[in-house]
Amino acid sequence: MTEKDKMLAGEWYNANFDEALIEERMTVKDLCCQFNQTLPSRLKQRLEILRQILPNVDVEQVEILSPFMVDYGYNVQMGEGSFLNHNVYLMDCAEIKIGKKCFIGPNCGFYTAIHPMLIEPRNEGLEMAKPIELADNIWIGADVTILPGVKIGEGSVIGAKSLVSKDIPAGVLAFGNPCRVVKPILEDRLSI
Repeated sequence: MTEKDKMLAGEWYNANFDEALIEERMTVKDLCCQFNQTLPSRLKQRLEILRQILPNVDVEQVEILSPFMVDYGYNVQMGEGSFLNHNVYLMDCAEIKIGKKCFIGPNCGFYTAIHPMLIEPRNEGLEMAKPIELADNIWIGADVTILPGVKIGEGSVIGAKSLVSKDIPAGVLAFGNPCRVVKPILEDRLSI
């Protein structure tokens, strides 16, 4: 099994010293740099770059503002009508699935990687990755951190500056550090 195979299988793998993974990350980081340096008015050019960064996303059906960064790109899926505000980072060592019509605020980070607690294996470059999944119609406020393995249910809202370390059910307002459910979202209310 290659280190990439181990990564995609959710097993411990060598992230820091495997040449193939390093090359993949450098290639996509160069593309992200190119995207981030391309004028916002150059829509066609930006879409062409995004197609290379995110081969499993219909980039014409989403909106992504720069700066934007991923680790691999091919582990990202995003549904139609979703929006990523400025400075979103998707650490996609495992799958990151973002549903339809999700709104992700500025300065958000989705982190799939887990490192060993013990010093020696951590210094050897070992890590494991767990997927992150957002259902449809989710709103993530500014400066939210989503940790490995988290799932967020349809229609939920995550308040700004939250640290999401556990699953959040559908149809709720949740916020805090750690993020916790505050109340259900009622259909007859327009504001929180």
